[in-house]
Amino acid sequence: MSDWALIGRAAEGVRVFQMQGAELIRDVIAPDGGGFLGPKVIVGEAAEELPAPILPEDGLLLPNWEQAGPPDVISGWVRLWIAGALARHEQWDGVICAMHGDLTHWILISANEAVSAQTTLTPRLIAALGGANAICPDALADTMSQPERLASHLRKAEVMGDAKALTGHLLGAELAATRPYWLGQQVLVISEKPEAQNQALEVQSVPYTTHHPEALVGAGLTALAQRLGFAA
Repeated sequence: MSDWALIGRAAEGVRVFQMQGAELIRDVIAPDGGGFLGPKVIVGEAAEELPAPILPEDGLLLPNWEQAGPPDVISGWVRLWIAGALARHEQWDGVICAMHGDLTHWILISANEAVSAQTTLTPRLIAALGGANAICPDALADTMSQPERLASHLRKAEVMGDAKALTGHLLGAELAATRPYWLGQQVLVISEKPEAQNQALEVQSVPYTTHHPEALVGAGLTALAQRLGFAA
């Protein structure tokens, strides 16, 4: 087994996973990526165009995904989460709804590849407008049926002081925009706070499974170690 480390920038600093083969030894926040044994796999310092495999074929990079149309960038950390999710759901095809920071990525997965993606700023807008981590189902339905009225729906919710309606309207607009991704699909939600997203999917009778991103990191690291030949 090889000593190696996965290193990348995160919200709290530079995060380092020190590995021995497929086993996680340490998970630390470090001033930089130095001082760790073995090869260093860097997260997000390069880009790979969609469609692309979930994990890179070789090399010491876990690149971001990029997409030309519509233009998008998805963090290499999300790739790690998805690798962990697919390790738990083998031979799984469907859609990943991954919330990373203040973005929501809808990613179509087929044959262990990310095929295409659509990303929204919904979490950022919910936070900026003072929305709740729960929805008003009627607000969701109103904006799904009339997404062109989103701005006026939001103003009404603001005047009424209805935080759940704000969230419902914003998620209604998101689901209307991403309908080709979730309609008729099974969805894996990856989120630290999935409650509102789950409620929105339930209203639409979309089958879903939820995972906390941190719960997927270990399985993702194991999959990466196997892919890069560090687990032998």
